[in-house]
Amino acid sequence: MTAKRPDDTKVPGGAEVPGGHWLVVDLDGTLIRTDMLFETFWSATSRSWTAPVRAGLALMRDGRAGMKRRLSEMSAVDPATLPFTPAVLAFIEAWRAAGGRTALVTASDDTLAQQIADRLGLFDEVHGSDGHNNLKGAAKARFLCAHYGERNFDYIGDSAADIAVWAHARRAIMVGASAALRRRVAATGAGIVDLPAPKATLRARLKLLRPHQWLKNLLVFVPVLAAHKMDLASLGAALMAFCAFSLVASAGYVLNDMLDIASDRAHPRKRRRPLASGAVTLAGASALAPALLVLGAGLASVLGGLFLAVVALYFIVTLSYSLVLKRQPILDICVLAGLYTLRIVAGGIATATALSFWLAAFSGALFFSLAAIKRQAELADLARRGIEAVRGRGYRTADLPLVMAMAIASGYVAILILALYVTSPDVRLLYAAPDRLWAGCVVMFYWISRMVLLTHRGQMNDDPVVFAATDRISLICLGLMAVIGVGATI
Repeated sequence: MTAKRPDDTKVPGGAEVPGGHWLVVDLDGTLIRTDMLFETFWSATSRSWTAPVRAGLALMRDGRAGMKRRLSEMSAVDPATLPFTPAVLAFIEAWRAAGGRTALVTASDDTLAQQIADRLGLFDEVHGSDGHNNLKGAAKARFLCAHYGERNFDYIGDSAADIAVWAHARRAIMVGASAALRRRVAATGAGIVDLPAPKATLRARLKLLRPHQWLKNLLVFVPVLAAHKMDLASLGAALMAFCAFSLVASAGYVLNDMLDIASDRAHPRKRRRPLASGAVTLAGASALAPALLVLGAGLASVLGGLFLAVVALYFIVTLSYSLVLKRQPILDICVLAGLYTLRIVAGGIATATALSFWLAAFSGALFFSLAAIKRQAELADLARRGIEAVRGRGYRTADLPLVMAMAIASGYVAILILALYVTSPDVRLLYAAPDRLWAGCVVMFYWISRMVLLTHRGQMNDDPVVFAATDRISLICLGLMAVIGVGATI
């Protein structure tokens, strides 16, 4: 029997592994479903808010390659957690199994490329931008021709920037390519092999916006409901305020996910988030966040300059929280509680409704309790997994009893404020039978106590507000509070 020649060896996709030929693999968008420029930028920014400034100075001084080197030095990206493309990994493994040689050649910084290659153990050579030369497009094509020879390599890529390389390759192996890009590559004369790549779905993009978190923005309706101001103009203004806050809040959530991507990938549940899993790219998210912010600001401006200023303050505090304040124990809980309360303030401004002292005091204490419960849930989860310190936070699992005590105490203070309000002269201005509101204190006492208990047992998800919106008992308690409120009014 005649032995099979190397030229006859096949790998997935129909590409041959001829003797002497190399398989050259791109990194960004090809081997991984992300871009190391964005990965390092957001990793560096999460570690220091001055990182973008230092990266910009490096860009002006040393060009794109110098900026990439500076970002790689300031960042801490774990290659083990990056979202790799399964079809590309399978292709490389099959190529090597058939006796072919492989090289990782990328425009990303070569130090990062080497770390990723060391992690995989699939490459014979690694080349990347070296701090002076940006190995992309025509520059990459010249390097490959000089290093491996014209038409002596197959190249796996994913974008129009790779056309210059495919023009000199034996085969163009395209990852998730569009029909338009495929036509352009076919014109170069290179043979084409298609590999599948996961695409960002509409569901993944919507999930990135966290629409379930918009429930918090319903707080803008609290001032008109508390003041029994139910005219269409007030409700319409509150609805517009809700939409503006939702857009700006989603911009903040996207930004927070980009900054937290490393810790999310290390989390058993959060690693399935769109950015952490690679379902949505960092490049796309980086464009989406400012677009949402502009739309939200435009809508907020319709409600007046003061409301726009409050929305701007909300975003600035959210940004500060993502960059710095979330690492400060206790202060982070205060900030979260303040962001809840700020929504109520914004609702009062949007609807021209004065906020009472009682509402401000009650909401401040209640939201501090809910923010503490949120931290309690995170610490309880880490304690069960045997992790001592919270990554990206200033807490240890040993702090759990203190955080739980704060949640209980502030929740009960909120109930005390409600009880004092029931006995105050102010209550008779809005309620015909205010004594019936005492039943609301009982319901609140039960609900707060149950929330803390469930969190202690590890049955609370990361956000108590979202949990309450889907928890049957919590919804029953909310319904009882509404019935009590209506009963006290009539």
